[in-house]
This record gives sequence, C-alpha cells and structure tokens, in this order.
Amino acid sequence: MTILLGCIADDFTGGTDLAGMLVKHGMRTVQMIGVPTGPVPDDIDAIVIALKSRTNPVEEAQAESLAALEWLQAQGCRQFYFKYCSTFDSTPRGNIGPVAEALMAALGSDFTIACPAFPANQRTIYKGHLFVGDALLSDSGMRNHPLTPMTDANLVRVLQRQVAGKVGLVEFGTVAAGAGAIRERFAALRKDGCNFAIVDALTNDDLLALGEACADMPLVTAGSGVALGLPPNFRRAGLLPDYANEEAGAATLPATGGLRAVVAGSCSVATQAQVAAMNSQHPAFNVDPRALARGEDVVGAALDWAKPKLAAGPVLVYATSTPEEVRAVQAELGVEAAGVLVENALAAIAQGLVAAGVGQLIVAGGETSGAVVKALGVSGLRIGPEIDPGVPWTVALTADRSGDRSARPIALALKSGNFGTTDFFLKAWERLQ
Repeated sequence: MTILLGCIADDFTGGTDLAGMLVKHGMRTVQMIGVPTGPVPDDIDAIVIALKSRTNPVEEAQAESLAALEWLQAQGCRQFYFKYCSTFDSTPRGNIGPVAEALMAALGSDFTIACPAFPANQRTIYKGHLFVGDALLSDSGMRNHPLTPMTDANLVRVLQRQVAGKVGLVEFGTVAAGAGAIRERFAALRKDGCNFAIVDALTNDDLLALGEACADMPLVTAGSGVALGLPPNFRRAGLLPDYANEEAGAATLPATGGLRAVVAGSCSVATQAQVAAMNSQHPAFNVDPRALARGEDVVGAALDWAKPKLAAGPVLVYATSTPEEVRAVQAELGVEAAGVLVENALAAIAQGLVAAGVGQLIVAGGETSGAVVKALGVSGLRIGPEIDPGVPWTVALTADRSGDRSARPIALALKSGNFGTTDFFLKAWERLQ
C-alpha cells in the first residue's frame, strides 16, 4: 500500500468534507475514525484520520494529532494535511495554531500555509479577511457559535494570537498571478521570519494555483478547499491515475439499501433551514434537551414514534434550535452538559434506527456525527459521490470483534452544520441511486 496524502481532520464532518473533495478529484480515499488500530483498505491513494480535537484542551488536541501523524508517517505518506473548518473555528488559545505548530515541529518544517477558503460554499479570503457569502465572518452566524464564537474576521490576527511564530499574508494580487508568484511570496515571507502564511482565495482557480505552489510543502494546513489543488501535483509526478472522469474513477461505493432517516443536531443557520424544509414534507420528531435533563425516556419515545413511519419514507429526528433557544438551554443546564445530553441521545436514537432497518442515514452536525459513528461502531468510511460541496455519501467500515467487515453496509452522509443547500435532506437520496 502506498498512500500519497495523509490527512488529519479536527472533527468528523470536517474529515468527510476533505475526503469527499479528494475523491471528487480522483484520489481513492477512506476516512478513519481516530488513529487506526487495525487493517485499512489497501486500494487507496489518500487517508483522512478524523479526530475530535477542535474544542479539546490544547495539549490533548496536540497529543492526538501527533499520534495520528506518527501513524501516517509509518505508512510512508508523501505529504501531510491538517484540516480545520472553513470558518476557522477556534478560540484565542487554539486549537488550530498550536496543533499546526506541533505538527510542523514533528516534521521538521518551519513554514506552512493557513487557508480555510472554500469558494463553492461561499467561504472566501480577501486581504486576509474571511467572508461567509457577502458578510465578514464576524458578522455571520458563526458569531453566535456556542463553543467557538468567531468575532474577528482578520485571519492574520486570529492565528497570530494562537501561535508563537510569525504570521504573514499572501494577498490576492499575488495569488492571481499564479503558482510561481505564490512560491516567490512564500520565499519572501520565510526570509522575513514568517512561519505561517494566510493566503487569499476567491475562486477555485486560486485554490488550484495555491495547491500547485504547495507541491513540495511537507505540511499543508487548510479547510478542504485547498485539497482540490493537490491531486494534480501527484498526477503530474506520475503517481496518480489520470481518470477520464475523476470522480467516477474514485467514488465507487458498495450497494446499500434499507430504510432512510435524518438525525440533526447542528443549530447552524443552514441546518435550521434544512430541518424546516424536511419538516414540511416528512414526519419529524423534536428532541427536547430539558426533557432529557428531567430524565424522561426521549430516546425510547423517538424510536417508538419513528418505527411505524419508516416504511413510508424518510423520517427526521432533530434537536436543531435557534441561537436564542440554545443560549437559554445552556444557561439552564450548562454549556457542556446540554451538549453531551443531546449528542448522547441522538447517537442512541441513530443506533436504534439502524437496528430498526435504516440503511441510509444522514447526520447533521460535527459533534453529532462523531457521537453517531461511535455509537454505530464505525471504524472508518469509504468515500463516495458528492451530494453538495463538502458533503459526500459514504459507506461505513464496521468490524465485529473478529475483524469481520461483512455486515450489512450502511450508507452515511455526515454533514457539517453550515454546509448544504436548503433542500439537502430532500435530494440527498438521489445520489445513491
């Protein structure tokens, strides 16, 4: 097995987002949940290790990321990628900067980029400022994120608060001039003592140029967007097949069947709209955190409600709420306690739905997705076709204690809260036909 690109993602849906981008551009990819402890498929070009390190204590996030890097190095990976969210989710202390610095030190690298741009999902960077659509990050819904509120759109400033090294900027005019100009700017920044370069990007062409400029960089840190510029580097080097249809060549999944369901835990603006659209056409059950805190059997009630309805079509179980309602619940129950209650309940519900015959499951929210894959015993994901930018269908790699992977395959779509069109839950099934 020769793995070209070894990736470390700081949450589950972020890992799927990155893996989907690589598959779309011709790299056969699996995503593993945590550092692998057993065999992985051997017909792959890239592997993504998904951690739950975005909001962990800094030292814990660093240790987990370094363990993932050590495993990837042992597989002979030629380049490494640290993936975080396209909204640069972090706090003034980290974890993006500290993890990046730890990985750089382990690789003996003194320079890398930081670029969360993802134009297909309206995440762009100009003059070092991150935009969500037409709004600065600090004016977007991320301002109200319950764990990582983003109140500063200046990424140079944000990252500089997190790292000991110096942060510089590659402005749009340089990026527009192509890969050669970008490399020249990298050299100038390094000469000036910079260890990190925030890179402007407004279009996919910018990301392709940036990817080419990073061909010899040991470590790339970015959102998933930059990944579209890396497969061509391996193709030019003769290390990756040149498929006539890149996605078709890399995105084949085993056939799946079974009933259909959606479990939504994210409270992002995008997921709120998706829940409303689904609720208007299909049965929906709302998980009440206060009822969970009172000790009511919400999981049992949700499953009793869902089972007789599944045969008629997809059902939705959700804990998605407005920012005001989330703050009210957190004030009453505590931020961490409220999150754990909801995640554990949704994971148990997902487990019960699969036991009831659901074989095609959509999960919305990074923390919720992590809890669900853990409850289902998923060790990894074979990445398939894209539903919307950043969200592919996958098939779970599961194993019993003997290592048998022959159980009924389960199709999973693990969606970052901010991603997907309003009709995402309604149209996703068509990509599995």
